[in-house]
Amino acid sequence: MRAIRSNQMSTMGLRRLLLLFAMAQQNVLIAATDVLELGDSDFEYTVAEHDTLLVEFFAPWCGHCQRLAPEYETAATKLKGKVYLAKVDCTVNSETCGRFGVNGYPTLKIFRNGEDSAAYDGPRTADGIVSYMTKQVGPSSVALHSEGDLDAFINNFEASVVGFFSGEESTQLAEFLKASSAMRDNHRFAHTTDLSLGLKHGVESEAVLLIRPPRLNSKFEDSVIKTTAFSTASLRQFIGDHVFGLCPHLTAENRDDMSGRDLLVAYYDVDYLHNIKGTNYWRNRVMKVATKFQSQELNYAVANRAEFQDELKEAFNLGPSDMQELPLITIRTKEGNKYIMQEEFTPDGKSLERFLEDYFADKLKRHIKSEAVPQNNNGPVKVVVADNFEEMVNNPSKDVLLEFYAPWCGHCKSLEPKYTELGEKLSADDNIIIAKMDATANDVPSMYDVQGFPTIFFVPAGQKDQPQKYTGDREVNDFISYLKKEATHPLVLDVEKDKCAKKNLSCLRCKGSVQNLP
Repeated sequence: MRAIRSNQMSTMGLRRLLLLFAMAQQNVLIAATDVLELGDSDFEYTVAEHDTLLVEFFAPWCGHCQRLAPEYETAATKLKGKVYLAKVDCTVNSETCGRFGVNGYPTLKIFRNGEDSAAYDGPRTADGIVSYMTKQVGPSSVALHSEGDLDAFINNFEASVVGFFSGEESTQLAEFLKASSAMRDNHRFAHTTDLSLGLKHGVESEAVLLIRPPRLNSKFEDSVIKTTAFSTASLRQFIGDHVFGLCPHLTAENRDDMSGRDLLVAYYDVDYLHNIKGTNYWRNRVMKVATKFQSQELNYAVANRAEFQDELKEAFNLGPSDMQELPLITIRTKEGNKYIMQEEFTPDGKSLERFLEDYFADKLKRHIKSEAVPQNNNGPVKVVVADNFEEMVNNPSKDVLLEFYAPWCGHCKSLEPKYTELGEKLSADDNIIIAKMDATANDVPSMYDVQGFPTIFFVPAGQKDQPQKYTGDREVNDFISYLKKEATHPLVLDVEKDKCAKKNLSCLRCKGSVQNLP
């Protein structure tokens, strides 16, 4: 009995130890985050303790926030000891979020010594956040004192802007430092007061060199470009004109910098860490063809297809099974038009030439991402997809109130019953359509500026090129008051049915009757 009791106690002790160990491990995992969690009670004094701090204002239900979370955590770990990252849950800390005007998620802001310094408009990947925030600390331009310093600085994945000056008292150096401070968010700057360091690059007097990353050196363009302009405006123009070159390496970090332009991208197994030669084999073929069309307004880039898999799926509905070993060629214009090269990319570049000739001759069919057109679209809120947008929204005889939503958006879910009620109240009005469109599953026309969800536009009859963003409150009566003012024709409301419903009455008069309101 004593032995059995002893064994039972040993087993219980072992279980207790295992339980304590598991709890300890859980606490370690909980404490593992390097992101500071701030709230209304501690935000002000905690932020004031840091020279530079990046803060994310988020909502747990927000899909964009959920996608950012692991990248943000990784960036915080990589930046630990240099720059701290913090986050604020706006669903439970409304005072702080309201004070800084947060009206969409995620909102990221840079704070310096406790003050709101600037909106963060950099990349949303871990490496991009690290690169962007690293530039926020320390001097805006690195001082170089030797040839070794220069070689080490320009041997980088990013382009380098290096100023060469005659001495510390140079007025041009002072201008250069002002420019580097103004542009430190997006570019790498360095300077030296030893002009001899620039001799191997052809520098004999004060000048600024833009030096492209060594891995992108090519016979199709110069790898070093020189200017003798030093002001902020002049250098901004110079860098903007030359930093990307003929065919840059498009990444998640520089994607935003290359937006707002017509861009052809070759997606393939781009790997500048382990296979520079193989990567440049296809890039050189793109560049060879690009040189024949340089007079046309089109930019070129290469990108790793795995890195942009989600974007290719979202924009072109291309999954992993659609990816071949040969480069996939797409074009996206600043207006939002999209094209895919259907022919295989041939090493001689002839297929790419034919594709570009057809593109510039306006012979290509646009690619449009769209859900299937609903077979039954008789509900009070009509479903709009990209393939029926022209028919539904651009119908010249109809006013349209159109909500752009995301399935995961909490605000959209809260709005849904009110929006449905609005549709029901206006269901007998043949002059107006209450509609909604999933902006995550369909291409949104470029004239509709949809930055968050829900975004609502009123599109009046006969003025389809002038959609009006709705900015009012989102109760049913608010929508009705707005539409009474903006609608092309007097609203037709199903008010008699509404009155009878409230009184729980049923009469012949309410079977389809409506009342015209001025």
